[in-house]
Amino acid sequence: MKKEKFEALLQEDRLFPPKEEFAVKANLNSEQVYSEAEDSMNFWEKQALNLDWFEPWQEVLKWNPPYAQWFLGGKINASYNCLDRHLSDWHRNKAALIFEGEQGDSKVLTYQDLHREVSKLANVLKSLGVKKGDRVTIYLPLIPEAVISMLACARIGAPHSVVFGGFSAEALRERIIDAQSKIVITADGGFRRGTAIPLKENTDQAVRGLEDVEHILVVRRTGKCIEMEEPRDIWYDEAMKEADLKCPAEPMDAEDLLFILYTSGTTGKPKGIVHTTGGYLVGVSTTHKWVFDLKEEDVYWCTADVGWITGHSYLVYGPLANGATVVIYEGTPDYPHKGRYWEIIEKYQVSILYTAPTAIRTFMKWGNEYPLAHNLSSLRLLGTVGEPINPEAWMWYYKYIGSESCPIVDTWWQTETGMIMMTPLPGITSLKPGSCTVPFPGIKVEIVDSSGNPLSKGMGGYLTIRQPWPAMLRTVYGDPKRYESTYFGNFPGVYFTGDGAKWDSDGYYWVLGRVDDVINVSGHRIGTMEVESALVDHPAVAEAACIGKNHDIKGQALVAFVTLKEGVELRDDLIEELKAHVVEKIGALARPEDIIFTAELPKTRSGKIIRRLLRDIAEGRALGDTTTLADAAVVSSLKELYED
Repeated sequence: MKKEKFEALLQEDRLFPPKEEFAVKANLNSEQVYSEAEDSMNFWEKQALNLDWFEPWQEVLKWNPPYAQWFLGGKINASYNCLDRHLSDWHRNKAALIFEGEQGDSKVLTYQDLHREVSKLANVLKSLGVKKGDRVTIYLPLIPEAVISMLACARIGAPHSVVFGGFSAEALRERIIDAQSKIVITADGGFRRGTAIPLKENTDQAVRGLEDVEHILVVRRTGKCIEMEEPRDIWYDEAMKEADLKCPAEPMDAEDLLFILYTSGTTGKPKGIVHTTGGYLVGVSTTHKWVFDLKEEDVYWCTADVGWITGHSYLVYGPLANGATVVIYEGTPDYPHKGRYWEIIEKYQVSILYTAPTAIRTFMKWGNEYPLAHNLSSLRLLGTVGEPINPEAWMWYYKYIGSESCPIVDTWWQTETGMIMMTPLPGITSLKPGSCTVPFPGIKVEIVDSSGNPLSKGMGGYLTIRQPWPAMLRTVYGDPKRYESTYFGNFPGVYFTGDGAKWDSDGYYWVLGRVDDVINVSGHRIGTMEVESALVDHPAVAEAACIGKNHDIKGQALVAFVTLKEGVELRDDLIEELKAHVVEKIGALARPEDIIFTAELPKTRSGKIIRRLLRDIAEGRALGDTTTLADAAVVSSLKELYED
């Protein structure tokens, strides 16, 4: 790792204290919670008591760096905590899932309904030979059966591996092989912008020649005619008709594997991130309740798919453990029209919205008229997750979606952390646009230089986590050496996030982007987030992605790919105007060498910009792995644009 520090260029002085009417009703409205959490072991043990345990733990934490074990000896079940414990009173008839299909179809499942369906599917899986410890791959659209499948696996102690329904047969195959899955649960298809995605066909390709896969369970979703191979393939609905309604939850050791979730590496095969049961559930249920200030009457919508960690933690396990009413939506924000999200919020009176900065920047690009055409007054809290949010996108979200009355919880965390690590607490924390503010109580974060020495306020460096936390990954599935080297190899005994960050004079944290995305200009290390934020601050710009390309004199030159807002005309002088705007906002050091205008940026299906592909284009190299792209055509058109 190089010795240079990160330049902390962007300044943000706007501050939004909690509104009195919100703070007085908030679940947490005293700074005392932070001092109470300084004894982190005692703090997390206290939070664990909010869950239902079959047997108590004997030891809160066993830490043998880099391996952690939480709540040793405790017996618990995630499905039981998400379902059974809500059935003893009126909550049994409370809406658990509100499903909205892309085609406009809808369905509501109460906690009692969900418990029944999960128990039946758990019995189906057992009848197919699935035992405790067997892995099950789930490859479904975002329909109720996806949530049911996850909870059914958890109920019988079969770790699940959810693969996003937009992934290719090749990506699905390598995940099935790595997890050694016995069963795949899929559908005849899923809807995306009015087109049926061929999930069963992809699954057939993926499992060809794989002897470990004994059965494929197929949900009817599109009604499309598909090939079924007997006795391997079984219709989900037909199997469910015969299933018993009762299936006791299996008592699981706190450290038993709950799920594997694959995250793409920049090179090599995807990493199977391992999360266990007890600590994970403590982490996600606590953060969900506190960060979103969850109330009994809330209607909560996390727009993520269950194929990502956000869907696991804050669409399924965290909210359902807390007895929340959760909206799930199958489709995209722009089908059949660009006001789809706002229509859903109005229809179901959504009160909490948790979505990604890339979606917010897209909504900005489309224009204000779409949210303004709908009544969004039911909203009381907004959240962001994914990439760091640009201050101007934050302000747009605050003004046009929250009507300047909803606090925004800008959350930083990762697939590997399992739970939110840095965030405002909305009844306590004053907000700064673009900053994820401060660590969650009980989390010890530190920004260090390349030697691991802590840096003072106002400086930028490497973002680390100094002590274990309950929902942390336990290993990389089947590859402990990769776990040790990737996450604990840079600073012994300390988790390295892979992100650069700065700590401002007020003690607020700013994530600057992946260390891999840092641009080294004339010996100065500049985070992509700051330059991109300066560009998005310009009234013509909707979205920007910056990369460094090799330069004979500077080492690297900064290249910006920019998407303009709809209706903005491309003027001859706009490039120079944007370069000058960056200089004005953060200094001449960050002036882009080139600015390329593009209608779209290459993104994963979860909405993250893939900057390594932009580097490949700028350097004229052969393109790297494109299997996780939402739209591969975007890269081809960008390549032509850049070469022109």
